[in-house]
Amino acid sequence: MLNEIVNYFSTIPSLHRAIILAGGITFFWIIEGAIPLFGFSYQKWKHASINIFFTITTIVINFAFALVMVKSSDWAIAHHIGILNLVELPLWVSMIGGLLLLDLIGAYFIHFIEHKIKWMWKFHMVHHADTHVDTTTANRHHPGESVFRAVFTIMGVVICGAPMWLVMLYQSISAVLSQFNHANMRLPLWLDNAISWIIVSPNMHKVHHHYLQPQTDSNFGNIFSIWDRIFGTFNYTPIEQIRYGLDVLNDATDEQLTYQLKIPFDNSIKTHY
Repeated sequence: MLNEIVNYFSTIPSLHRAIILAGGITFFWIIEGAIPLFGFSYQKWKHASINIFFTITTIVINFAFALVMVKSSDWAIAHHIGILNLVELPLWVSMIGGLLLLDLIGAYFIHFIEHKIKWMWKFHMVHHADTHVDTTTANRHHPGESVFRAVFTIMGVVICGAPMWLVMLYQSISAVLSQFNHANMRLPLWLDNAISWIIVSPNMHKVHHHYLQPQTDSNFGNIFSIWDRIFGTFNYTPIEQIRYGLDVLNDATDEQLTYQLKIPFDNSIKTHY
């Protein structure tokens, strides 16, 4: 079974990756309609259009960095660089350990840093500006932020010494789990709480999208919730107390594409950092 996973993700076609991305959005879009967490009164397709624009820019930027990522992985493997190459490990240990490390470096660390460095936060504000968080919000990243995340993913590949099959597996899981935890769907509270001990659950991530600190500066995880618990950034706030957006932005601007693109360069927009 594990060898089949390795073989598949070693040569996964671009079409299959696109199907995973589009299929996840479609699936959670349907679930949102059946069991919504919040009853948004908004034009769902209009809201989705700006987020899909940012999804496309993210795909383009990731494609631009793809060759660097492949070369970095090949170099690390060839020179026995990285944590996974220090000792011979069973395949299942390498897979789980690699996914954890890639998530730590390529998702948790860069996300945490974006919240602590003012000029990086200005790019990340575009993601937090969404006042109707749903599954399409998952890839709502300013192109500048997409570059930050691509760079940290490559750093993670080298530090881990991750083969490309593991990188492709990580990115596929990351895309679907991000769509899952952003989705505007209501799970039974006991189930959401149970999930949050292993992976980032919908309610756990919604806390991160609250419009005020300290909630905004908590729950940075992407796939695994373990990092927030280890580093003390886990926050539990009842979901009924959550309000989306940012207190330093006008909610009415969240679907204005030009305004959102200019946020990082607009000195009139205040930050808390």
